[in-house]
Amino acid sequence: MERIIALLREHNLLRVINDEVDIDLEIPHIAYIEVKKEDSKALLFTHPISKRLGKSFDIPVLMNVFGSTKATELIFGKNPNIVAKQIESLMHMKPPTSFMDKMGMLGTLFNLKNALPKRLKSKGVCQTKVFMEPNLYDFPILTTWSEDGGPFITMGQVYTQSLDGTKQNLGMYRLQVYGKNRLGMHWQIHKDSAHFFHEYKKAGKKMPVSIGIGGDPLYIWCGQAPMPIGMFELLLYGFIKDKSARLVKSLTNPIYVPEDVDIVIEGWVDPTLSEIEGPFGDHTGYYTLKEPYPVMDVSCITSKEKPIYQATVVGKPPLEDKYMGWATERIFLPLLKTTAPDLIDYNMPENGVFHNLILAKLNVLYPGHAKQFMHAFWGVGQMSFVKHAIFVDENAPALEEYDRVADYILDRISAKRLLISEGVCDALDHASPNALFGGKLGVDCTGDIIDSPAKVLLSDSELLLKVTALLPEIKALKQYKTETKTPITVIAIEKKRVAKEVYEMLKPLREHIKLFIIVDDVGNAVENAYMLIWRVVNNIDALRDIFIEEEFIGIDATTKNDLDGYTREWPKDTDCDKGVIRNLVARGILKDDPKLLKEFYI
Repeated sequence: MERIIALLREHNLLRVINDEVDIDLEIPHIAYIEVKKEDSKALLFTHPISKRLGKSFDIPVLMNVFGSTKATELIFGKNPNIVAKQIESLMHMKPPTSFMDKMGMLGTLFNLKNALPKRLKSKGVCQTKVFMEPNLYDFPILTTWSEDGGPFITMGQVYTQSLDGTKQNLGMYRLQVYGKNRLGMHWQIHKDSAHFFHEYKKAGKKMPVSIGIGGDPLYIWCGQAPMPIGMFELLLYGFIKDKSARLVKSLTNPIYVPEDVDIVIEGWVDPTLSEIEGPFGDHTGYYTLKEPYPVMDVSCITSKEKPIYQATVVGKPPLEDKYMGWATERIFLPLLKTTAPDLIDYNMPENGVFHNLILAKLNVLYPGHAKQFMHAFWGVGQMSFVKHAIFVDENAPALEEYDRVADYILDRISAKRLLISEGVCDALDHASPNALFGGKLGVDCTGDIIDSPAKVLLSDSELLLKVTALLPEIKALKQYKTETKTPITVIAIEKKRVAKEVYEMLKPLREHIKLFIIVDDVGNAVENAYMLIWRVVNNIDALRDIFIEEEFIGIDATTKNDLDGYTREWPKDTDCDKGVIRNLVARGILKDDPKLLKEFYI
């Protein structure tokens, strides 16, 4: 960790905060706002305190280590696109035809040996200090949001192994602190750790778990990488770094961890026990609700002589996961192409919360290819959790050119090009009426510009007058992309009736509107396109919330309730505590920036 801090400092990517700041809300709020700036930096808090616990910590807190493109490249040691090219060249290796070809292949294969983690017989620097009577409250574990169920470890490297010890896994899961030696294990049902857990449960045995914090930040990136089931994520670390991860055995269980992490939390999970975990303000920008999860009994904590506690903050975009997700997207493109060979590129916009929206460019070979591709896409590993996928062809602009891509898409949208299906959803998805599965939307925007009757466009004020005459509860309206074949009309409404009724009542205006989206008037700004995308892809279930009749399309992105027959609890937004923000501004730790707070619904 010291090495990356020095690198960040050298490249002017580190801000050191020497003020006393609280681990409850204050540190997370500062980091949350910092990473949304265009020139965001990593933050090192040298004097964390806890008013709740009545103590100060001699362990600094490092936040936003992946807080920019440049910082991410420094952590990788190269641009992620270079890693992708290395993977692609390996996948296309051909049998050698000459002596020099053989020598070149030998060099490549020798380098691949470095991908294998190396188990050391000695102890690691992470085991310099040993606490056999562990107390999690001795470490600056953060409480991020005011309605969180408690403090959570947010950048824990969770190391597990299969019952027979032949498979290892590194995952990144939030971990709730229940007490001085008890942690909640939030591994979702589709994760390798959950699969291992069921092996132990079936065998009636306790499951060993060790959690690393700190060390090389690439460890934690590997923990969230969508590796194939059964492959140890530290193989990817070795491949990227061209050197083996060096592992040491935990002191009180059989799990091996990197010898240079800052802190190791060791323990055991009794598969017969569970406890309510949450709520927690998650990366969707909403609180995930209380659910039972397994519990880890901490048997030992070890650390470096002078450890640094690494954490992240999640909530509304953009955040640190923007840059982690960018690296994942680039590096896994060649692997995704093995199951989707006609894929040219893909892009996961951070305000689409990654699994809620994906853009994909493909080489179209025949009619219906895009719709065939949608089904294949939803069957590929973690891509199966994507809720909304928009496909364009090879003639489309580069996918990261969002404004131009949007024009290309909107010139090609028609009712016949939409595919609404059903499938698995991420456990964090709240919009679907059922937990873990719900509606999915695929949009085929390949091919020629559609030939559709031109709409009679009105100004926003003229159109607002017409819609309020039909529905007085509409409070605001804005039209986007009026120069395209599919202008978008965003309507903010005080919800008094089901969306289907709103759709029917707006039909008389179909000569002026082709696609409209309704959002709640409270908590949304119709002029803020970035956050509207975040809200819409979070709040819709395609089977329930999209209405189509010929070329008149309505989308309901309002909060769902009994009116909609929604029986689950709808979660709250992750909002910063206004009092905490005011206090930090008054102390000169935060800059007073109302524009930024408003822009990202902070």
